[in-house]
Amino acid sequence: MTAGVVIPARMASSRFPGKPLKKILGLTMIEHVWQRARMCPGIDRVVVATCDQVILDECRRIGAEGVMTSDKHESCVDRVAEAARQLPVDVIINLQGDMPLVHPMCLSALTAPFKDDRVLFTDMMGPIHDPQEELSANVVKVVASPTGDALYYSREPLPSRRKVLSRIPVVRYKQLGINAYRKHTLELFAGLTRTPLETIESVDMLRLLESGYPVRMVVFDHPSVGVDTDEDLKRAENLMRADDSYKKYA
Repeated sequence: MTAGVVIPARMASSRFPGKPLKKILGLTMIEHVWQRARMCPGIDRVVVATCDQVILDECRRIGAEGVMTSDKHESCVDRVAEAARQLPVDVIINLQGDMPLVHPMCLSALTAPFKDDRVLFTDMMGPIHDPQEELSANVVKVVASPTGDALYYSREPLPSRRKVLSRIPVVRYKQLGINAYRKHTLELFAGLTRTPLETIESVDMLRLLESGYPVRMVVFDHPSVGVDTDEDLKRAENLMRADDSYKKYA
């Protein structure tokens, strides 16, 4: 099984414009993500998909493969699907360009379930250790079934904080912004009509759940920061100083 990584990145982020080119310890965020993706064993190709010339220029500067995509896409999945059409691989990993602390080995964990032919989509989640993340609308929360398939995603706390009883142990999870697809199921995903809950929650993966497709969740517990604010950027920089993966490419 061959696998490729597509990193969607655009300057016009609704929450933090220009973030792909923000610097963390002297390197742009997009370079951190690209460097880490290419460190993962078993990855055959890493591509940055963008609709912005300045990001494409940054790719050329650092030696990354960049692909110019349409500026009309409503979601990153559509951008990833466009870029993936030219990749001769079996599995496509969608790695968000605002995950500068992504651990290279998590990409291998995300592709492992595809050894089961019944698995069509995978998504990664990690335990929430910071109570502030549980309350942040910038952090997508997720709950899964006992068999490991996603039940629901929300930007609100999941499960309800008000209803959880102290005698019931609950581990709360956040979506890490990394998911994977078989190449043909990525095209299927991109061809589905946007759904009401997807629009309300602003979470792409709800399009699959609302359309009746299971999403296999993969747990990976590693400090990660999705950068959506200046505060996130500062937190990422503090964590980066002690990060082992960073030391290998800095």
